[in-house]
Amino acid sequence: MFWRFIYNVFALPVMFISFYVAGMFNRKIREGIVGHRQIFEKLKRQLKDARNLEKTAWFHFTSVGEFEQAKPLIEAIYSETRIVLTFFSPSVTPNVESYLYADASVFLPFDTSHNAKRLIRLINPTCLIFSRYDIWPNLVWKLAKNEIPVVVIAGTIHPSSKRLGKIGKSFFRSVHRFITLHCVLSEEDATRFRQLCISDNQVVVTGDTRYEQVYQRAISVEPDTEFFPGQTTFQRPIFIAGSTYADDEKVTFVAYQILRDTRPEPTPHLILVPHEPTSARVAEIQVELDKRKISYLCYSELSGETDFSDIDVLIVDTVGILAKLYQLADVAFVGGSFHGSVHNVMEPAAMGKPIIVGPTIQNAYEASQLLEKGAAKVVHTPQQMASVIFDWLDNKEERIIIGKIGRQLIEDNLGAVERTLRHLRQYI
Repeated sequence: MFWRFIYNVFALPVMFISFYVAGMFNRKIREGIVGHRQIFEKLKRQLKDARNLEKTAWFHFTSVGEFEQAKPLIEAIYSETRIVLTFFSPSVTPNVESYLYADASVFLPFDTSHNAKRLIRLINPTCLIFSRYDIWPNLVWKLAKNEIPVVVIAGTIHPSSKRLGKIGKSFFRSVHRFITLHCVLSEEDATRFRQLCISDNQVVVTGDTRYEQVYQRAISVEPDTEFFPGQTTFQRPIFIAGSTYADDEKVTFVAYQILRDTRPEPTPHLILVPHEPTSARVAEIQVELDKRKISYLCYSELSGETDFSDIDVLIVDTVGILAKLYQLADVAFVGGSFHGSVHNVMEPAAMGKPIIVGPTIQNAYEASQLLEKGAAKVVHTPQQMASVIFDWLDNKEERIIIGKIGRQLIEDNLGAVERTLRHLRQYI
């Protein structure tokens, strides 16, 4: 009761104010605020037209990565279970809106006790499944009061997480004790989650459901797949920088200049795939490349007659093709790792590509596994990035060996979907 009082009377108002103040300076947060309006009316309309099935599985995730972890489970139970999706980040909206296996999908409203009660009454879930770590206390407490099971899938806790600190542990115990089951990524995660639970039986190791997703995508790409119109070909090695932010691009562009100025021909082509290729972001990238006198072309400008021999950078100004593009790479850099949290390192690993990441990878257990196995390298500066690219491009045999190690790691971790489903089906 103590922590519920603190959370609702003190923590939530501070979070609410901070959220709206931050929205004044951050476009994505502003989009989220707009998306949170009329949530309940939208949900009512969708549920009115939803399939009339006995059971309802409610999945919640914060962003695209967590959605990917939920997808194979959703699709496995869709035929006999009504599916309701809630999410927090605006960046996941296009993915959810085009997704075929959902009866209803809305932003999750702010985690007040009142909102939690309204959602539970409207959705009437058989079970709520949190993906990864976006767990909301009032939802958990209200669901427990209604004797509705709560499950976490692909659960992970970083060793230095504040959830394991003295105060954090006390608070999160008051939440996790009411979560029916935690399906976690590794034995190390299981040990940490057990510090927050009242019973060891609340925690099982099932692995990461994304491995199946990326592996199936990788093996479905034919070697002769056409990525570009007509006869567009690349005569130089290819370095792909995927899912990048401005912070990642600053390092990448300097590294590319170093390569261009110091490496004997041929200098690699750089295929740049921004995380959000809006017109504003693409224009920002073009200005930066112009300043550095680096030639470029946008993906949308390609035609069958395009001569790419004198073009240094291809800016991919569309979405949905990065996972397949990695097949073309000789070396891949995964963005977000100079920005705050690394993006999907599994995709280039599944394609058997050597991987470069920046220093911020603590959010991704699989990134640390790839580093440990020698399938990836961390760089902190443009000079280090250029050096790694230089070495790998000059040693094809080493690239092949490193790529095989990464792909083998993906294959060794398959089976998480079935293991998770075995536990999940008990509650739906």
